[in-house]
Amino acid sequence: MKILVLSNMYPTPEHPTYGIFVRNQVDLLRENGFEVDVAAITDPGKGKAAALRKYGAWALQSSSRLFRNRKAYTVSHAHYAFPTGLLSLLGKRLFGVPYVVTVHGGDLDQMARKNAKIRDLTKTILREAAHVITVGDRLYREVTDTYGIQAERVTVLSMGVDTDVFKPTPKQEAREKLGIEPEGRAVLFVGNIIRAKGTLELAEAMADLAGEGVSLYYVGSRKDSGYFEELRQRISELGLENIHFIDPQPQDRLSLWMSACDVLALPSYHEGFGLVALEGMASGIRVVGSDVGGLSALLADGRGIAVPAKDPRALAEGIREALNSGSDRFDHESIRQEVDHHSKKRILEKLTDIYREAAGNR
Repeated sequence: MKILVLSNMYPTPEHPTYGIFVRNQVDLLRENGFEVDVAAITDPGKGKAAALRKYGAWALQSSSRLFRNRKAYTVSHAHYAFPTGLLSLLGKRLFGVPYVVTVHGGDLDQMARKNAKIRDLTKTILREAAHVITVGDRLYREVTDTYGIQAERVTVLSMGVDTDVFKPTPKQEAREKLGIEPEGRAVLFVGNIIRAKGTLELAEAMADLAGEGVSLYYVGSRKDSGYFEELRQRISELGLENIHFIDPQPQDRLSLWMSACDVLALPSYHEGFGLVALEGMASGIRVVGSDVGGLSALLADGRGIAVPAKDPRALAEGIREALNSGSDRFDHESIRQEVDHHSKKRILEKLTDIYREAAGNR
């Protein structure tokens, strides 16, 4: 099979975590015999002029590839319904290339709610797809119930976790490799340092934990410089000192950070799935996250601690519980099964079936 993967996020050496989950899936496909072309945006820069420039170039590149390879491509695979799925829709209508679209969350929770036109386009993109993949159960319900897509054309399938990379390392060994204090308790945040990830509430939760010997490490990209300065100012106002900002890390280093710290905090306002939480579970760290979207299901059944979003006090209490609870607070067998359910092998099997089904629409 020859697949064209379309994405508005894809990593580069300069931006190693920008859409890393898409590249991981591309690598998995290539490692297992698929021929994969990628047409993606690799620049996370913001601003209207920059957006017009990069999205315009991306649309031209994608259209050109679809035209040149219209007979060779088995299927195109769009990550995010809008705007990416619009390119796959045009590829189907103009060149007869069927497509699969993966809904990640922001495309329905944010983009489709901007205005009626985008919502209508999103509905059309989903309805004309050969198959729709949602990364979580809540998105599945929205796609089938709200958008009216037949259940047999929708599959819940996360981006998967690479357990060859995300695996436990003894805590002191991990701390030594990272050069962080061997003693003390540490809370970790991994992700873009933006408001919607609950990073401000996390700082305020740390104020509630002051005096309990807890440090916080934010690991991720500071894409919004204005918000980042607001966050730093708030940290200063709270008089917090044991807070550290770490640049984006490659995945093997992220796994080390997860092994080195005691709690992984994900206080997002919304999450389609919450892949970082799954990677944390695979690395052996206790996870505390917002009771939203895919995180609600991921943290259920003793796998983690779910707290209300936008509530610093509840977040602090959840972190405190994770730090102070015995190992029986978390169901390690349930965690193991959940990680296995999202393994690369299972993801590959389901993707292969979906592509074969889509190919039948040519």
